[in-house]
Amino acid sequence: MGIMKFAPTMLKQLFEKPVTKNYPAEPINYPEGSRGHIDIDIQQCISCGMCMRVCPPGAITVDRKTRTWTINRFDCVQCGYCTTVCPKKCLYLNPGYQTPGPEKYIYSQTHVLTEAEKQHEAEMEAKKQAAIKAAMAKKAAAAAAAKKDGAAPDAAAKPADKPQA
Repeated sequence: MGIMKFAPTMLKQLFEKPVTKNYPAEPINYPEGSRGHIDIDIQQCISCGMCMRVCPPGAITVDRKTRTWTINRFDCVQCGYCTTVCPKKCLYLNPGYQTPGPEKYIYSQTHVLTEAEKQHEAEMEAKKQAAIKAAMAKKAAAAAAAKKDGAAPDAAAKPADKPQA
């Protein structure tokens, strides 16, 4: 008796187009309103933590000391707030789904700078500090020279504002 109730549906489906997409053979087109998942360009990240502070569910964790950025994919609601507040614009919404990993459940993803990138940043910081020290030494030398000449240190550094009559 149950087969008689199913027969009309079966015959109707036999002559219609398939309802499902041919996904492996064709690339999937995501709907217009889909946001996708959060991705990061870790080389551009300055570890400011703004994304972590505005994340409503608290899915993002930023560690400034180790320069790591972690997102819990199960907690993330793909709202996009983190992408709007990022000062370096290194966060972006990637349309589509997160690619599966070797684990059964990939719920957390951590991005870390490589050792070469960390070494490059350390070299740049050392150059910056050396430039600051050189500028301070130059300013101290100018102040000493002005003091030696008998003028006030600030007067030697600033040009005369008013012409003397």
